[in-house]
Amino acid sequence: MSWAFWDWGASAFSAVILTFVFSVYLTDGVAADTESGSQALGVAMTIAGVVVALLAPVTGQRSDVGGRRKLWLGIHSAIAIACTAGLFFVEDEPSYLLAGLVLLAVGSVFFEFAEVNYNAMLVQVSTPKTMGRVSGFGWGMGYFGSVIALAVVLFAFVQPDVGLFGVTSEDGLNIRAVALFVAVWFLVFALPVLLFVPENPPLREQARGNFFSGYVVLAKRLAHLWRTDRRTLWFLAASAIYRDGLTAIFTFGGVVAAGTFGFSQTEVVLFAIVANVTAGIGAVSGGRLDDRLGPKTVIVTSLIALVIIGVALTVLPGKATFWVCGLALSVFLGPAQAASRTFLARIVEPEREGEAFGLYATTGRAVSFLGPLAFSGFIAIFDSQRAGMAGIVLILAAGLAAILPVKAPARHDG
Repeated sequence: MSWAFWDWGASAFSAVILTFVFSVYLTDGVAADTESGSQALGVAMTIAGVVVALLAPVTGQRSDVGGRRKLWLGIHSAIAIACTAGLFFVEDEPSYLLAGLVLLAVGSVFFEFAEVNYNAMLVQVSTPKTMGRVSGFGWGMGYFGSVIALAVVLFAFVQPDVGLFGVTSEDGLNIRAVALFVAVWFLVFALPVLLFVPENPPLREQARGNFFSGYVVLAKRLAHLWRTDRRTLWFLAASAIYRDGLTAIFTFGGVVAAGTFGFSQTEVVLFAIVANVTAGIGAVSGGRLDDRLGPKTVIVTSLIALVIIGVALTVLPGKATFWVCGLALSVFLGPAQAASRTFLARIVEPEREGEAFGLYATTGRAVSFLGPLAFSGFIAIFDSQRAGMAGIVLILAAGLAAILPVKAPARHDG
């Protein structure tokens, strides 16, 4: 429970700050216009993604070897929380946009670093028999935590003319106060894992070396896969592409809802609440289909549906379109993510699960700039936020094309 509470608190940063509320405030309220604001947001998140891709694998590896997962989880979480609190000072004037983007990007980088340590702690808080249950419980806590946080944000800060503590929308104060709320929320629910979960022991048999030696270890792992198990390597590469597309849907969903479909801040948050509930239902249902039909079937079906729905969102107008298509997207997000983990679990060599899932995280980080780059790049080329949506659809389509040749797990693989 203490471990899962981190996900409960951290999900508010992802849902409220990165996706549905503060990012929308930056592009709609702070930037001079929506298109330039969206493009700038995409550039900032692209830079953040590149930094994460370059540093996260090695920082996570060194925390494992040194027995300092919890220490670095605390440090990285604290920096993300500090950046979130700093967003309070970003007023609704274009001159504040750069400061807001820097805080958002830096916060997202250290949030990602914290997630590496948090995910690695799963083996400390579960057994081989309970790992899936514990992981799923943490995932569910994240969804539920984001729903509660978004509801508080909506009814205490966004919707009322005079919100909690007497805040109003003047100078964007109500949204800036949301940043402080999320910082406190994140901090409170991050404390249990830091106080009650024991630290992992150091791996004394491994020499730590300097920071850059971690890249040598990473290269050796990839070379081993190339020699012995190219299916796993190809799956890691293919899943990294479409997983980044899935992430981009959530990252820029609120921005698109406001900028292209004319959603108010209240409507964006309401949609976010319903979408998180829908995504949770989809993940549970997809897990059952995974057991019956296999993970590849679930992944391919979900990606085909996401591409079709994404195309519809790109060409069809109206708020009703976004509600219908947006919730449909949410239904298929969870199954695609969950089935990706089971696909890897069913094809990995016995006793190499930890290494495989470490590479799973690494490859995902390595291309974490694709979605933001496609979104901001298409806006720059076509001067339209709708074009940015098309860029994300292309990333999903590329991931679909990449996963099709990968052989599905056979019964004896599981």
